[in-house]
Amino acid sequence: MRDVSIIGIGQTSVGEHWDRSLRHLAYDALAAAMRDAKLERADALYVGNMLSGEISGQAHLGSLIADFAGLRGMEAIKVEAACASAAAAFRQAYIGVASGLQDIVIALGVEKMTDDVGSRLTAGLASAADADYEVIHGITFVALNALIMQRYLYEYNVTREDFAGFAINAHANGAGNPNAMFQRPISKKAFMKSGMVADPIGLLDASPMADGAAAVVLCPTDQAREFTDNAIRVKGSAVATDSLSIHDRRDPLWLQAAQDSAQRAYRQAEVTPEDIDFFELHDAFTIMAALSLEASGFAERGQGTRLACDGEITLEGKIPITTRGGLKARGHPVGATGLYQIVEATQQLRDEAGDNQIANARLGMTQNIGGSGATIVTHIFERVS
Repeated sequence: MRDVSIIGIGQTSVGEHWDRSLRHLAYDALAAAMRDAKLERADALYVGNMLSGEISGQAHLGSLIADFAGLRGMEAIKVEAACASAAAAFRQAYIGVASGLQDIVIALGVEKMTDDVGSRLTAGLASAADADYEVIHGITFVALNALIMQRYLYEYNVTREDFAGFAINAHANGAGNPNAMFQRPISKKAFMKSGMVADPIGLLDASPMADGAAAVVLCPTDQAREFTDNAIRVKGSAVATDSLSIHDRRDPLWLQAAQDSAQRAYRQAEVTPEDIDFFELHDAFTIMAALSLEASGFAERGQGTRLACDGEITLEGKIPITTRGGLKARGHPVGATGLYQIVEATQQLRDEAGDNQIANARLGMTQNIGGSGATIVTHIFERVS
């Protein structure tokens, strides 16, 4: 297997892009990444997306985007793994380069969600859960996460207020990200007063649905110097799965796929959690932030909220998370989120994160969650120079 590095990144702002279609958003991010890598062609394109068929009435995205970007003829495939689609697309791009089958590969995530904010969107998101044993009863995706959070509060004797630090930190970091959907800090008072969505999940516990696209270009590390002086090496790449339905898991308060994928990535990278300088986790809901920190080895079981309460997740903390706003403040265009995480990790390791820059960042980790934990993709990145 060959070493693989990121040589180009691109992204659109996250928000309600009423004036841009799905293909236009994809092109904007893809073209930016290719310009960054000083490329005109690539061997393959892997597109992460979850909802294009349901919301935009458009499947077959690989060919659509390759053609629209002037890359007709290349290998181009759509990858779907619910909210982990973008990181899964990146994983396929990584495998293509690492295996030696391809040299220059683009991974792209794109989602256009705000064309429908009603029942179709709710039903589309619910398709990440078990249709026969969860969705059939009318439960929504936010309700499934609310059930997990309610059990967490009971089992570990914590309060909803203990989760406030996750949202406050995300919005503080989003204020320094020009591409974030929300660029204003919030207070604990605002968090506690926010309306209830599905008890105990309030409005400020949940990430916003949005439109956006992000892309990266990969090549063998030994060729990276031909394109950039700021190559970022993929040091660990792993995917793991768990049961689709929550009730089939051995422990509904443990993200087994997060533990499995993180441990595999640590072994590949030959590092431990103590070596990681920052963690772009999947804070679709504040409960997922706590569970990810625990399963990935940054906190003991039931102690994830302590890191938020003690300020250990801030830019100056022990393990900075959501350093560019995360899903909560940057926004969550579901099929693109995993690549936003990777683009933002690359910015940190390139010293391009502006006011959100972590001093001397060398190792960064990203984790993208599909469904309520059924597919989890973990990557570790390293500054090459």
